[in-house]
Amino acid sequence: MGLFPLIIFLIKSNMLNLMPKKRNIYIFSFCFIWGLFLGMIKAGETPSVEGTRVYFINLKNGQTVKSPFLIQFGLTSQMGIAPALADWPDTGHHHLIIDAPTPKPNKAISNKHIHLNLGQTEYMLELPAGEHTLQAVFGDYTHVPHDPPVMSKVITIKVE
Repeated sequence: MGLFPLIIFLIKSNMLNLMPKKRNIYIFSFCFIWGLFLGMIKAGETPSVEGTRVYFINLKNGQTVKSPFLIQFGLTSQMGIAPALADWPDTGHHHLIIDAPTPKPNKAISNKHIHLNLGQTEYMLELPAGEHTLQAVFGDYTHVPHDPPVMSKVITIKVE
């Protein structure tokens, strides 16, 4: 993260305007890649608050629902909701895992799952008839589960 203040300094001091344009591209590319690398190192290190739980408010294990149906996500008061990319302390956003294993704790939750990026606490879901498993997973600003992970139990529902 030490490179970003350097770039700000170079921009403000007008030094980048004195450098050839090709060098500017290299500097900005390097800083961008370095920033992505630093983000990967930090991934999975966002702490959760002890005792935090996520759960389904309106769904229970074994329940029968008619598609489409509304899913309401609950979060205990130890943590708060924030949109993705908002690196605010003790916050995160919901993810819905459908018919899949629990995500790995130190990896970003795949785009195969439903991301409630904007901080939503409800989601209208349409599923084909049959049995399905659902799990709510709370992720940090980079879509990685907190440490320790905040996840609901896996529930099974029947869709008519």
